[in-house]
Amino acid sequence: MSETENHLTPTLADIREADIRHLWHPYTDIGRLESQESYVLIERAEGVHLYERNGRRVLDGISSWWCVNLGHSHPKLITAIQEQAARLQHCILGGISHEPAVQLAEQISRLTPGDLDHVFYCGDGASAVEAAMKIAIQYWYNRGEPERQLLVGVENGYHGDTLGAISVGYVDDFHRPFRNVLLKSRRAISPHCNNCPMGKEPDSCSIECFGSMEDILRRHHREIGAVIIEPVCQGAGGIRIYPDEYLKKLRELCDQYHLLLICDEIAVGFGRTGCMFASERAGIVPDIMTIGKGLTGGYLPLSAAVVRKGIYEYFRNDPDQTNSRNRTFFHGHTFAGNPITCACALAAINVYEESSILEKMKPLAEQLDEGFGQIRRLLPRSKTLTTGLIGMLEISPGDGGVRRATDITEQAWEKGLYVRPLGPVVYLWPPLVTTSEELGEMIEILSDAVRQTSG
Repeated sequence: MSETENHLTPTLADIREADIRHLWHPYTDIGRLESQESYVLIERAEGVHLYERNGRRVLDGISSWWCVNLGHSHPKLITAIQEQAARLQHCILGGISHEPAVQLAEQISRLTPGDLDHVFYCGDGASAVEAAMKIAIQYWYNRGEPERQLLVGVENGYHGDTLGAISVGYVDDFHRPFRNVLLKSRRAISPHCNNCPMGKEPDSCSIECFGSMEDILRRHHREIGAVIIEPVCQGAGGIRIYPDEYLKKLRELCDQYHLLLICDEIAVGFGRTGCMFASERAGIVPDIMTIGKGLTGGYLPLSAAVVRKGIYEYFRNDPDQTNSRNRTFFHGHTFAGNPITCACALAAINVYEESSILEKMKPLAEQLDEGFGQIRRLLPRSKTLTTGLIGMLEISPGDGGVRRATDITEQAWEKGLYVRPLGPVVYLWPPLVTTSEELGEMIEILSDAVRQTSG
């Protein structure tokens, strides 16, 4: 490196100064960020590892916010991005098409269960949820039932941070300032198996918590536009893993009252729970499914609301003009269905299938479950649950609760594992391509971090 180049290269201190002056970090305590002694700057990533600028290698234990399912720097995904970028960078989808968007919609329709065969592209998880909610409400409007505007979710469900998404996925710690400006909604009791609201244990559970949802749907079904839920696992609300039977009951009840069911698979789709989509674990088909995160392997922002044909047809205008109501879905995002993101997603789908990701995950899921069982024995008053490649430890107040969860994640970072706490919860959400050795290292580091903290 020449003296001129060296002079122009900013130091870590220079970057940190600019960071503090200009960058607003999401979900981050500003004062704590500014006062902490160390400054983390990730320069590159490969496989399941992040590399700091100083060369230190850290295991990515949360798939960089639950999306980098196929690991970092996968050559097939990078090649797809580069090749598409050289041909067509962007093209509007308003009434015209491009081949990557068409091909991807075809592949998504093939992968998703049942007759989920119409794909509406969005930009990120929250925008897909917003689209799904609007589709549901306009569907009833187009059918001549405009009174069906009530949305139903579950407590501590999380569907994004836009105002509409907050309305059905309210988490008080995140969203309290906006409580008085949200859409009309109802929230049922959360199926929180680690801290059962009905006081049940797994061996005595008959999904009694579902009674809350049943009561809401029975009393309000004539005004409900849709029910929305994160299948199998509530994510940002605390990694709340719950039985497949809850979803089966919900699908049956929605059918009974002729209600639309939205399954938000943004986080849990694309193999995370051991099936391509978490809904498949319960053998159900939602009316609308939202997907994202792992859709592009986590490399580029792309999401979608996928709907059943019967819903799509209600957005078709009357060709004879006997009905003057315009049924068009006047909704869209500038970069939704971007050619480069679609090409990346097509490459990711090929990798999921050609690499037999789901089959290779089975022994890893068993290893993760066994590892968290060992961690639970270190904290006898706390609880653990796993599903697929999601493992969570919910630390009881008697074992240190929220404070200890924070201490554990800080200890893990020092030992070379990146994880983040969610209140009293510490969890692993590793890339699906993690090897047994790498997963073992993650579990060992997390175990050591638990041992070296106190309640």
